[in-house]
Formats: sequence, structure tokens, C-alpha cells
Amino acid sequence: MSISAEIAVGELTLEQAAEELARLAAEIHKLDVAYHQNDAPLVSDAAYDALRLRNVEIEARFPELVREDSPSRKVGAAPADGFGKVRHAKPMLSLDNAFSDEDVQDFDGKIRRFLGLSAEEPVEYVAEPKIDGLSISLRYENGRFVQGATRGDGVEGEDVTTNLLTLKDLPKTLQGSAPAVLEVRGEVYMARADFFRLNEQRAAAGEKTLFANPRNAAAGSLRQLDPAVTATRPLSLFCYAQGEIGEPVGDTHWEFLQRLRSWGFTVNERSTVCNNAAELLAFSSTLGTDRAGLPYDIDGVVYKVNRLDWQRRLGQVSRSPRWAIAHKFPAERAVTQLLEIRTNVGRTGAITPYAVLEPVTVGGVVVSRATLHNEDEIKRKDFRAGDWVVIQRAGDVIPQVVEVVREKRTADLPEWHPKDHCEICGSLAVKPEGEAIRRCTGGLQCEAQVVERLIHFASRDAFDIEGLGEKNVEFLHKSGRIKSPADIFTLAERESRPQLLPLKNQMGWGEKSVSKLFDAIEMRRRIGLDRFIYALGIRQVGQATARLLALNYHTLINWRAAMEEVAADPEGAARQHLVSIDQIGPSVADDLAAFFKEPHNSAVLDELQAQLTVEDFVSTVSADSPVVGKTVVFTGTLVTMSRDEAKAQAQALGAKVAGSVSAKTDYVVAGAEAGSKLKKAEELGVTVLTEEDWKALIQ
Repeated sequence: MSISAEIAVGELTLEQAAEELARLAAEIHKLDVAYHQNDAPLVSDAAYDALRLRNVEIEARFPELVREDSPSRKVGAAPADGFGKVRHAKPMLSLDNAFSDEDVQDFDGKIRRFLGLSAEEPVEYVAEPKIDGLSISLRYENGRFVQGATRGDGVEGEDVTTNLLTLKDLPKTLQGSAPAVLEVRGEVYMARADFFRLNEQRAAAGEKTLFANPRNAAAGSLRQLDPAVTATRPLSLFCYAQGEIGEPVGDTHWEFLQRLRSWGFTVNERSTVCNNAAELLAFSSTLGTDRAGLPYDIDGVVYKVNRLDWQRRLGQVSRSPRWAIAHKFPAERAVTQLLEIRTNVGRTGAITPYAVLEPVTVGGVVVSRATLHNEDEIKRKDFRAGDWVVIQRAGDVIPQVVEVVREKRTADLPEWHPKDHCEICGSLAVKPEGEAIRRCTGGLQCEAQVVERLIHFASRDAFDIEGLGEKNVEFLHKSGRIKSPADIFTLAERESRPQLLPLKNQMGWGEKSVSKLFDAIEMRRRIGLDRFIYALGIRQVGQATARLLALNYHTLINWRAAMEEVAADPEGAARQHLVSIDQIGPSVADDLAAFFKEPHNSAVLDELQAQLTVEDFVSTVSADSPVVGKTVVFTGTLVTMSRDEAKAQAQALGAKVAGSVSAKTDYVVAGAEAGSKLKKAEELGVTVLTEEDWKALIQ
């Protein structure tokens, strides 16, 4: 795996952030599959959390870049083969992470802003230890356990009902009165003492492979195809959340936890109610101190808004609820020697440095490479080959080099200087004024960029062509069979099955493999507009932005014509309309214009249009929505909801939320002290609604 472009989040430009988010999405997906489907994590929890942390930080700084395949919009991984599938009645969401006291305070601040609460108004939270196990959903009907499922991808999980029946902590029949339909969420885990005992038994029995940690042991034990094996494993269960439920069971989450206890579920004894962010932090500090003495593994604390009506108002953002967050414990550090500084060329030409290290163990994982972020960071911290440095697994799966251990620098080590030409293709490497990153100007001439662009084009969230993964794309490009995206769709014409079959020894391709590849390509000749736009790999145009563009322009012909007009006239009406779309600003418009200014990009589009049918964008929102397809602008101060809540509500109903008023605006929702946007709406004759009018319309 090549090292991806990274710089400090605070120094990222929009285009750098877009490139990094694309890389993070792909890397986290791979790790999710390994963790959730295969119970075989490729990195430690700290490294995985660090990857998600960087993604969250970039998205927080650049909310307009949030991709539809972002880890912040997804949960887990698709269910594995071997188990029946269960579609969750309510999605099993994952949680956003907090890594510092400031993150927790910011979480509290966001809750207050979203709900329109002052800093003085009390907000109760429930703090719970974050158990390091396998998330599970338990369904009861008329008081009897009827089905259990893993989280899977959050929408669909694996049916592990029979295996769960072997757990001593699982009540098969509920005590007392419970709703006719009750879905309880919890965590299956293995106590630390049981984990050590299990590994000792496996070693004594001559097993060559021992479990790496209690979480892996719990997940592997529960997901056995033979329930008899699960029955021999010492699994435990904590319950802490509700899914589908037939009737209310209280006004607060704390009341729900007490009901869980009364029904016979095990609830973590360390859970408690806190009245503000300060109490949350105090609880986390105490629990962190007690962590080593607990009988089970935890990797942080979960904070949840206590009032259930507030939870419903806060809702969710893609993969995670707004009303809860996981406060992770700090990452670990180690000291090792920096042997060499190398560079990597990313998909969009970004040339970024990384450190080759004397291998060192950090948090149970051997680290031999780490990010150096960018040239300015190297200069500022004075990193040099031969230095002893501090490594921290908190900024990425590839850890960060934090600082030089000055007292260990015993020689006059030479400074590192960047090269002014790309090491891959020899093209000029330039560092624009005001930017932190150097870029190769070779474009499609640069092998590093061409292959990565093709991999992106065929990737799961773009064209999703089965059989065109990284390895196969690299081979087909290197052998001259695929040089541009359109070549994928002419491969069958140019390369018959007999021509590809000799590659069996080299690539493992037989008749079936080649047939499946050609069939997969053929199946992707029809594609939605949003996926097509995303597949082009335009800087800053991730899945979320591609969907916004598709929603606003509807057809490929409309979008392409508008973008060509944006490229031709930087001050024209087409650009003004583009930047008025909420979450698409001038920088994204600049990158779209730059893409359409390049003749070779127009040629690529022409070639693709000759091979494909790009379907018009169709919203998934019900046609009954009164605002579906309408363009709405919010201005002024709203009383019953925050501006963010209003925008989220409008988008959920299929409306297009714009940041400025134009003749194409359908509604302007004006709160108190509305200014220039209201005036312009009146001048243009746009329908103006009060907050009450808006609520009446959407209800």
C-alpha cells in the first residue's frame, strides 16, 4: 500500500483536504472489512481511531467536502458470507470520536447550539464505559428472545441468534412487563481473565494461533458457524441502547437503563448521570485511572444526551447520532530512529514526505513508517535523517513523527531539501504560493497519478467494477491494456478471452475470472449521474459534492454545459449559480473550472459518453414531500430551531439548500433580523416564508 498524501489538518487547503478524505475513505473501508467481517484487524484500535480522527478533523474544518463514502457516513462493513442476513429495523449507528477535553467541550457546545440552548441551561448526559467488544442487536417479541444480529454495515447484519442463545448473560425471557416489540443493543465481550484462560487452553491443546486480544476473541467466538464452539467460549454481555421499540419506556436514557436491569439485562455498573461537560471529563479521568483494574477491556467513555426527546430532535448525521460521542483514551508514544526521508506521489499529484523508521512497537503494533505531513512541517520541526524521534499513533494509520529528541542528536546531520522534479515521471514539481504541499505537474503522464485515478474510477463507490481492484488495475495499465477510463469499456473488444487466459499463471485468471470481469464491466455501462461525477476524480468533488451537483443539475448534459460555462466565464451566471449551492464554495468552483478547462478532460468525457448511459439523477426522497426539488434559502435568526437543524430538515425532505438568493430560489425562510437576502428575495419576487409558514409547509 502506498503512503498517501498528508499534512497537518490546520494547514490543509481545500484541494488537499479533498484528496486526503478520498484516501482515508478507501483505507478505513479496507480496515472495516478486516475488522467487522473477518475478525482480523490489520491495525490496532489506536491506529484505527487515529485514522478516523484525522477524517473527522478534516470534515469539521471542511464540511463542504464530506463524501458520501466517508467513514462519518458509514458503519462497519457488509455482513460476511456464512450467516443469514438481518435487516435492522432501525440502523445501528456508530459514534463520532472525541480525543481531547476540547473535543468534549465542543460536543457539548454543538448540542447547545443545535437545540438553541444557552450556556447556562442544564444539559444532562449519561456517561458509560466504552466496552471493547462486538456490537449486537437483540430482538424480543412478547417478552421472548426471537432474534439476534451483529451490526454488520449498520443497515444489515448477520443472524447469530443460535450462537447468542449460548450466552449466560442473555435473558431468554424478560422479567416483568416489557413492550410487545423490544430491540436492545449491547456489546458481547470477553472478560480479561477469561481471555487469558482461553489462550492458555488453546496453547495446551497445541493450537498454533492464539487470539490477539479479548475483542478479537469475543468476535471470533460469537461468529462461529458451529454454535457448539461458541458454547465453549466464555462470552459476556452488557446492554446499553434501544433500537425498535413498541412503546415508550421512559423520558430519559437513564430511565431506559433502569428498565433494562428490571427486565434481566446486565447494565454496566460504572454508568452514571453527569450534569455538564466538566463532570463528563471528571468521570473520564477517574475511569481512565481505574481502567487497568477493570475485569474487561475498555477504550474510552461514551457520552449520551439523557433526554430522549432531545435525542430525537438532534437526530443523526449519516453514520452517527448527533446526541452521542465516544471519548477515546490517549494514543501511545515511542522513540525510534528516523533512517530516511522519502516522498510519495498521490492520486492528484501531491508529493508528500514520509519517514522510514527503525521498526518500533507502539501500542502492540510494529511501526516502520510514519507521516511527516509536509515540507514546512519538516523544516519547522527540523527533522533530519539519523535523528531519534518521538512517534505517536494519533494522526493516521501511518503514525505521526511528533518531535525530535534533541539531546540524542550527536552528529551534524544534513538538512533535508525537497526535489523540484517528480521522482516518478520527471515532470516539474511546484509548490504554489500560500500552499503547504508540492505537486507533480505531469497529470495523466505520471504513472502514479494515472493508476490511482483508474483505481478510483473503478472503486466501489464510483463505478464499482468487480474484478478491477488495485492489483488488476495496476497490471492492466502496466501491460498497456488500460490507459484511460474509457479503455475499460473497450477492453472486451480489444482483448478476447483467449488473449487474457494466458495470464492465468501471472494473475490467477482463468476462464471464469475473465468472463466475470467482462460481465462486471458490461453491467456498469449504466450509471447514475452522481456516481459518474464522483468517479472522474475531480479535486474536492467527493461523493457528497457529486451528489449535490447531480441534485442541482439533474442530467449529464446540463451539468457538463454548466461546468463548461463556468470554465469559460469566471464571472458569469453559471458560476454564480454554482457557488450559491450550499456547501459548494469558490474553491470547489475553481477546481471544477480547472477540470473543464483541460482539453484532455473533455476528450475523456467524450470517450466515456460514447460508451456509457449516464442516468438522470433521481432523488430517493418521497415525491410526497412538499419541498422535494425546491431551492430554499434560510436567513435571519430562527426561534424554534437552529439554522443547522433547519437545513438538515430541509435536505432530509429533498430540498436544495442554497447560500444565496437568485431568481431560481423557490423559498426564502426569513427569521428575525433578516437582512440582504430577504431584501433581494422581495426584489426578485421570491416567495418569503416565516418560520411558522415553513413548519406548516413541511408538516
